[in-house]
Amino acid sequence: MNTLLEFILDGTTQFSNTSTQNALTQDGYTSGTLVGLSIEADGTVMRKYSNERTASAGQIVLASFRNAEGLAPIGDNMWQPTVDAGSELVGIAGSGSLGALQAGAVETSNVDLAKQLVDMIVTQRAYQANSQTIKTQDELLQTSINLR
Repeated sequence: MNTLLEFILDGTTQFSNTSTQNALTQDGYTSGTLVGLSIEADGTVMRKYSNERTASAGQIVLASFRNAEGLAPIGDNMWQPTVDAGSELVGIAGSGSLGALQAGAVETSNVDLAKQLVDMIVTQRAYQANSQTIKTQDELLQTSINLR
């Protein structure tokens, strides 16, 4: 079976000219890769890209409890709400009674070093006293065995 293809080329032209770009306009950003993150005082997490563009990635919210002493520690500086703590008040950092966020800051130790040192010395002395007691008991046992 023969089919005949027909091309209609009416209205087409071809000019003999080299291909060049006559004008360059840009209506967007160049491609970029993620180069960093920053956190604003209100908790907004900002993504920074290599094309100097920034975009919001989300927002950190804070929670406050009526009785913070009622929270139960679950380890690794994490706390779990209990009935004693009351219901949580969730909001954006810097609003109401909630504090602001400080990005890049390192929290100082909340441990009383003097108390910890004293506790360590007391524990060490107790260990030494117990080891002396065991040593004395061992010597008495050895003496009683030799008397037999």
